[in-house]
Amino acid sequence: MRAETQNTIAAIEKSLKLLAQRLDWDTAKHRLEEFDARVEDPTLWDDPEAAQKLMRDRQMLVDAIGNYESLSRDLADNVELIELGEMEGDADVVTEAEEALKAVRATAAQKEIEALLDGEADGNDTFLEINSGAGGTESCDWASMLARMYVRWAEKKGYKVELQSESPGEEAGIKSAAYKISGPNAYGWLKSESGVHRLVRISPYDGAARRHTSFSSVWVYPVVDDNIEIEVNPSDIRIDTYRSSGAGGQHVNTTDSAVRITHIPTNIVVTSSEKSQHQNRDIAMKALKSRLYQMELDRRNAAINEAHENKGDAGWGNQIRSYVLQPYQMVKDLRTGFETSDTQGVLDGDLDGFMAATLALQVSGMSRADATAED
Repeated sequence: MRAETQNTIAAIEKSLKLLAQRLDWDTAKHRLEEFDARVEDPTLWDDPEAAQKLMRDRQMLVDAIGNYESLSRDLADNVELIELGEMEGDADVVTEAEEALKAVRATAAQKEIEALLDGEADGNDTFLEINSGAGGTESCDWASMLARMYVRWAEKKGYKVELQSESPGEEAGIKSAAYKISGPNAYGWLKSESGVHRLVRISPYDGAARRHTSFSSVWVYPVVDDNIEIEVNPSDIRIDTYRSSGAGGQHVNTTDSAVRITHIPTNIVVTSSEKSQHQNRDIAMKALKSRLYQMELDRRNAAINEAHENKGDAGWGNQIRSYVLQPYQMVKDLRTGFETSDTQGVLDGDLDGFMAATLALQVSGMSRADATAED
């Protein structure tokens, strides 16, 4: 058996081992039997919300077991075909099985990443906020580039993207934008993107064609499920209405329908600028509850909590990722060391490699410095 094929098999086996650990394979079948018994309870749907959660949890377990068994079966079948082809001198059978193993490896790697998305809110939809930082017009333009990048990423995932609010820059780009992104594990994927993003490029706004550095911040927090109770004391919030600004024309609000809610104890500010003031209040309140829920998640998770406490301003020393377009092409994550020279691909939404590396690091519970110390 060729060395390349042996490496492919080893990679699949490694992924299967991680999947088994995350699934707790020794008890998985027993847990499924317990789910099945509860599903047969005639009183199950007396509480529709609890029933729906039970059915979702059961389906997730069914899918996880099915994925593990399918990958294990595909690995065994193709290894057997390779061994049989080598014994009989049938090169075509060997080649076909080797190609099939490469596909199994790719699927196993994807399932390994998905297995990391098992946090309390990872399966939820998410809110994504982008704010321009140090750098003036450059920063506003950079913020709009980030917004496009994340919208492209979400569209490739098949997620639904809804613009919640947007504040245009004075000359170009945007000062801020907020999106709701809906789809399986939307928050789990995007949560690692929170932080300051740094861009280095030749400025299109500089007549002398000098190199500029710009910063924008990205903050991600989960949409709170209806069955998660987040209480907001009315005396702790201030609600302001204002006239939404825009590019002009018939879509500019002519009444004070946009809504801004400020949570006084935490100084969290959320906005919404749809056409209906009632709708804006609802959207903004949901966003506020999600932010407060994110704070609670942060308190439970020391690693994430430390990242948020130290996020600082959108400027030097606080970035999580650098995007260098001049004098060379490189995007590098400063937490994991993951990097690529395909800057255009990244700006077009190719972010899964960065997200997967950060997820793996968070699960391992090690900082990059710890990992380096062990090498």
